[in-house]
Amino acid sequence: MSTSKNLFISHHHKDDTAVTNFTKLLAGKEYGIRNSSIRANPKNQDKLDKKQIPEQTLKRLLRMKMRWAGTVVVLIGSQTHSRKWVNWEIEQAAKLGKRIVGVFMHGGKDSDIPENLEKFGDGLVGWNSEKIIDAIEGKDVGWCNSSGQPRTPVNNVKRIACQ
Repeated sequence: MSTSKNLFISHHHKDDTAVTNFTKLLAGKEYGIRNSSIRANPKNQDKLDKKQIPEQTLKRLLRMKMRWAGTVVVLIGSQTHSRKWVNWEIEQAAKLGKRIVGVFMHGGKDSDIPENLEKFGDGLVGWNSEKIIDAIEGKDVGWCNSSGQPRTPVNNVKRIACQ
């Protein structure tokens, strides 16, 4: 039986292919993803790059899309840590009380972690479908480094959901 989840996948727009690979990885385990994040086609990306879309409009759209998701997944590549929008999305997810899970992209060795993922993240896993699914399902998966070895999180505060 297939399982399906509503996610917001935060990522650097140059890593857009990784979003497709991520959904395929989980689909191989009969785990469907409904992704509400923005995946800009070249025409829209050009408008974003030229700042033809007001920042407040984009923020409002991202918040609306994030509210729909149960979990926010942050795909971590070599430049993700330096992306202003990724850090903003993580902070918004925390404000909305979303579960926030970092996932090192396939081959993402030695990738740095976004600052707000260190502050607000619930777990950090490698490119392993079982670990990713456990993290999305709310299980305590801990934190790993980019090579998959356990590491201590910077912010070791446990968040709990209100009943």
